[in-house]
Amino acid sequence: MRYFLTRLKSRTVWSWAGCADTWQSEYSFRAWVWANLISAALAFLLPLGTAERALILALGILVLVAELFNTAIERAVDHTSTDHHELAGQAKDAASAAVALTAVAAGVVWVVVLVGLV
Repeated sequence: MRYFLTRLKSRTVWSWAGCADTWQSEYSFRAWVWANLISAALAFLLPLGTAERALILALGILVLVAELFNTAIERAVDHTSTDHHELAGQAKDAASAAVALTAVAAGVVWVVVLVGLV
């Protein structure tokens, strides 16, 4: 049990270090965090059901997860080579597309929820 708790502590420290570094170095991550704070506030202020609220909050978190993966892929590609390579560009573009599609999914949920309120 002690080993488990020690490893859990280490993983938590590493995870927060990754979030903190991404917050400091990536404008897009900070923008998504602020967008999600606004989204979360609205989700709690509007008369939404529990499932709707949970879906909005979960998709907001998934946008942040996608942005973290995007940052990781960009950094790994940049570390591997500074030369421009078509596959490296495709990898970065695919990661960026993942963020965009996750954000679209969150937006679709908001539209459906708001239409349901009318």
